[in-house]
Amino acid sequence: MQLIRKLIWINGLLLCTVAVMAQNNGRERTSVASDTSQVFKIKKLAESDASILFSYYEQDGANAAVTGGRGTEQLTDLTSKIIVNLALDEKNTISFDGGFDYYTSASTDNIDAFVSSASSKDLRVHGNIGYSRKAKNGWTWGLKAGGSSEYDYNSLQFSAYVGKTSKDGNRTFGLSGQAFIDRWSLIYPAELRGQNWVRTDQRRSYSFSASFSQVINKRMQMSITADMVTQSGLLGTPFHRVYFQDQAEARVENLPFNRLKIPVGIRFNYYVSDMLLIRSYYRYYWDDWGIQGHTASIELPIKINRFFSVYPYYRYHTQSGSTFFKPFGEHTTDVRYYTSDYDLANLSSHDIGGGIRYSPADGIGGLRLPGKKNRLLLLKEISLRYGHYTRTPSLKSNIISFGMNFSF
Repeated sequence: MQLIRKLIWINGLLLCTVAVMAQNNGRERTSVASDTSQVFKIKKLAESDASILFSYYEQDGANAAVTGGRGTEQLTDLTSKIIVNLALDEKNTISFDGGFDYYTSASTDNIDAFVSSASSKDLRVHGNIGYSRKAKNGWTWGLKAGGSSEYDYNSLQFSAYVGKTSKDGNRTFGLSGQAFIDRWSLIYPAELRGQNWVRTDQRRSYSFSASFSQVINKRMQMSITADMVTQSGLLGTPFHRVYFQDQAEARVENLPFNRLKIPVGIRFNYYVSDMLLIRSYYRYYWDDWGIQGHTASIELPIKINRFFSVYPYYRYHTQSGSTFFKPFGEHTTDVRYYTSDYDLANLSSHDIGGGIRYSPADGIGGLRLPGKKNRLLLLKEISLRYGHYTRTPSLKSNIISFGMNFSF
């Protein structure tokens, strides 16, 4: 469950980037004619777009943090999401994204003394609304606010960004910031509910990001991103058990009140030919809990013909373990902080998969929307993607996703 929350959080960090990309994809065409008194401008209407995404995720393993670092990690998650970017005109855009995650988890089912409980399944709902504007001289800026809710966790988020693109369009620099205001429902393992194990039910997370992208030539592009993430409050999970060498009873996971994370990434794209693109990525990660990580990935979009493309990918990650982690039963009671959550362990992971995309130049099909403007809703693209993930020592997962992209 902690892994799912981290994937959702990471996804939340990317929403600013999605808004920037959507804004930059707006189209404008202006032609100027002059006579003795006037200059006339003919503008193409700004294009809005929408995406609908579905995915099914399943995982299993034998190192659940709920049961102290050993026990089932079985989980399934069904996700549906919609993203809409509504262009008000050539400069102003309103965006919305929202959806739900419905999951069932044998791992969190073990919160209540290893028997079936309400925690075995849950529905998470989330939504965000944003505004972005193209200003003069290549500047763009935007704001976004939203939140999410599930049975033991509620979150509010706020973000802002500003970007500058050079006159020739070859360089872009961006700054963004994001804040998460979270609150836990303090649900302890059933046998540990006689005392207060944590001092707060609040969590605050703030992230700051700088990015720079450069078109090197017709075939090569690169970008660099640097982030700083600070967190404070309840950074552990109140229903994670930890077992010790010198006592039989478990304790609730205890982690520091503060955390600083600094990831730096570089992305390099190379257009081999009209049929093949190489997308590569590397990221270095450091935090003050003792973790250092390296992530490398490659994706190879291959254009089969004018309509179809396939994109196999591979991602590798390795990290050193936190100083607060030990496996089941290996902690001693004299330590201040302790966890048996394998997200914080010395580990390596492999993610391999691919997808297929169908995107005809004129779209797949469309219909006229009701209203005075009678806009055309055009299905431009459909895609299907599959990924298989393994992580030491035992976690394995599969995800299949389906997406549709529209314009109107």
